[in-house]
Amino acid sequence: MIKSLLHIDEKSLKGIQQFFQPFLLMSFDEIKELLNYCEIRHFSKKEMIVEDGMTDDYLNIVISGLVRKFVRVKKGEETLQLATEGHVFTSELSFLERKPSGVFFQALEPATVISIQYNKMNEALEQFPQGEKLGRMILTRMYVKKGERIYIDAAHTARERFIEYVNRHPHMLARVPQKYLASYLQIKPETFSRMKLLAKQGKL
Repeated sequence: MIKSLLHIDEKSLKGIQQFFQPFLLMSFDEIKELLNYCEIRHFSKKEMIVEDGMTDDYLNIVISGLVRKFVRVKKGEETLQLATEGHVFTSELSFLERKPSGVFFQALEPATVISIQYNKMNEALEQFPQGEKLGRMILTRMYVKKGERIYIDAAHTARERFIEYVNRHPHMLARVPQKYLASYLQIKPETFSRMKLLAKQGKL
């Protein structure tokens, strides 16, 4: 992992601005002011970002690449999140309560993320004019997304979960190893393989 001071090109800056638009309308100058509190981090493919026993010290936005959030269970691993460009990821309880994380993060592709460290976030919330509102809205969105995921898993069949996900994220079939997608959607690997084949044949 390489850490460096944040220097970002205009294209990436526009992408960050678009990410913030649902929460607050921010000018380039305001975004640059906010980014003074942040750093850029790079991870190689398969590199662990948060491991067992670590306290997650960062709130992150994916600029490029793919990050998997997972837990270890008796049967192996269960994927909780597949974070791609524009997605936020953190171990919420670890980050907010400052205790060892119960979840793991791994880069499935070479990944570049913009991160804000816990103490820097608190400083930004105090100093940045719109920081408190922005931080509250981002965290609220994260919990809403988590609630939606719980509802989808509980209220939909495996077939419905597969179709809904593939329709919304067709590119993920090529980017994510099948075992991780099956785990994320809570579908048995053999069932996932069969659905994937039927979808390819236009029979699903």
